[in-house]
Amino acid sequence: MSNSIRAQHVDFFYGTSQALYDVSLDFPNCQVTALIGPSGCGKSTFLRCLNRMNDLIPGAKGRGRIELDGQDINARDTDVVKLRRRVGMVFQKPNPFPKSIFENVAYGLRVNGVKSETEIADRVAASLHRAAIFDEVKDRLHSSALGLSGGQQQRLCIARALAVEPDVLLMDEPASALDPIATQKIEEGIHELKSQLTIIIVTHNMQQAARVSDRTAFFYMGKLIEHDVTGAMFTRPKLKQTEDYITGRFG
Repeated sequence: MSNSIRAQHVDFFYGTSQALYDVSLDFPNCQVTALIGPSGCGKSTFLRCLNRMNDLIPGAKGRGRIELDGQDINARDTDVVKLRRRVGMVFQKPNPFPKSIFENVAYGLRVNGVKSETEIADRVAASLHRAAIFDEVKDRLHSSALGLSGGQQQRLCIARALAVEPDVLLMDEPASALDPIATQKIEEGIHELKSQLTIIIVTHNMQQAARVSDRTAFFYMGKLIEHDVTGAMFTRPKLKQTEDYITGRFG
């Protein structure tokens, strides 16, 4: 099984407080991996390690090795801008720019030096299609993105992340603030996208993890407790701690 991204013996600290303990996990290409566990267990911290978003937090530091196609992303010569283009991210709360729908999606292309307006227009349309929102916004591409509903804004943010053609997409509870219909559209989009890229999603929602993921990893108190194919994790977990969490006995 080919791995586009893998973590080996990752520890992470916020100042003197340790948030992750010796986490090792491989993410198979073109599969969805769900990270589950109670609040504060380290799953979002771990997700942000995978594209060095934690670099932006004063006093935060990590140990261990995270590889993208065999290259250590924490090496001193890593181009972090290029890394984040290859490992895109969608956050819990939709965060569209105060620009038009079109310019939100075009933003990353322009930053990365794409000059051809024809190419930009084509890639914006393709990204909106991939994020399953094109039909809803095709007649208002030059209207403000802030006029969209919450669910539409989140799919726009997914389109914005997809426009620069990442290899990996990180999603930090992308549907937690959305209603069930918007959540369903996000989940359908994830199913469509996984044939093209590797997706890693943090979710509190056990049903969502069961619906969208191929593999599931359970975190507790900064440690990776158990990981397996999702069907096995939800029907025959190896550890009682995992079973107790999944069945709602704690957490």
